[in-house]
Amino acid sequence: MKLTLSVIKADIGSIGGHIKPSQKLKDTVAGFVDEHGIKKGLLIDRYVSSTGDDIAILMTHQKGVSDDSVHKLAWDAFVAGTNVAKEQGLYGAGQDLLKDAFSGNIKGMGPAVAEMEIEERPNECFLFFAADKTDPGAYNLPFYLAFVDPMHCAGLILSPKMAEGFKFVIMDVEHTEGDRVIGLSAPQDLYDIASLLRDNQRFVIEHIYSNNTGEIAASISTTRLHNIAGKYTGKDDPVALVRVQGSFPATGEVLSPFSIGHFVAGFMRGSHTGPLMPVKANSPISYFDGPPVVSAQAFSVRNGKLTEPADAFDQPFWDWVRDQVSQKALDIRRQGFSGCAMLPYSELEYGGIVEKMKKLDGKFTVRKE
Repeated sequence: MKLTLSVIKADIGSIGGHIKPSQKLKDTVAGFVDEHGIKKGLLIDRYVSSTGDDIAILMTHQKGVSDDSVHKLAWDAFVAGTNVAKEQGLYGAGQDLLKDAFSGNIKGMGPAVAEMEIEERPNECFLFFAADKTDPGAYNLPFYLAFVDPMHCAGLILSPKMAEGFKFVIMDVEHTEGDRVIGLSAPQDLYDIASLLRDNQRFVIEHIYSNNTGEIAASISTTRLHNIAGKYTGKDDPVALVRVQGSFPATGEVLSPFSIGHFVAGFMRGSHTGPLMPVKANSPISYFDGPPVVSAQAFSVRNGKLTEPADAFDQPFWDWVRDQVSQKALDIRRQGFSGCAMLPYSELEYGGIVEKMKKLDGKFTVRKE
């Protein structure tokens, strides 16, 4: 059957600062989706979870991608949650809802969106990733390694189904007049793909497709909030959907690159550099409003009905990885504001230092010989 997987995520309020949403807030969002989505037949199934201070709604339906009714359901659920956040005095109530009213598609309105329409396999399985305190480029390196590097993805040399490689659709997220994208295939365009993906703040993977079957393998949210709001309102906190097994990398091959704990943009005030920590589902945020975190939940789905999730990072191996990432986070934080520990001025999203630099710029003088 044709099936659409949609995940829509937003930060609409958090306890005690940027830590985690309240249980009442999550229950309100979930209840709204059940009442107006499941009971009315718009959705087949749903799953609501949190990563850091963000709430994500994972939905299955047959409406296709970018469907107005599905997007409006998520928007209205977040508005209902925002009202609860305001009642509870939660920090940042509704901060990712950057427009006053729904206008037909939730993309460009603040929440992060990743969707894919698939022909459901008899044993369809996929991973749902949610990251907090970072931007969409955080997925560039791990998904590059998972889909093009046999050091992580042995299936590229062991499985005939993957021998032809994968096509990457990459978006220039700094181009705000429209979706500026390019399609490149690995292994043929391997170095071109790497040349773009090294710049996490500008070029971001949007979709990945199998060269063998043409089927979609991955979908990643590409929203950059400061391009919508024109100022810092929160980090972009991207989500992703990745199909696994069969013609696609195995679950463990997709997870493997996350053991690196690679450095990404984010952390406190969205203005620093820190290692990406793989965390258990529903984990809060803590140290220095971080570190940047990512959760991974694995699902099987049949006729649109989801199984309970398997928490892919809730296993003893990842405890050791978290220890290593913690040390990396401490090491770079010791450097404070200096050099690569803080993002360059072009990426600093908090207005204070930008305004400060404008004032200082006018005080510079050119010394005469």
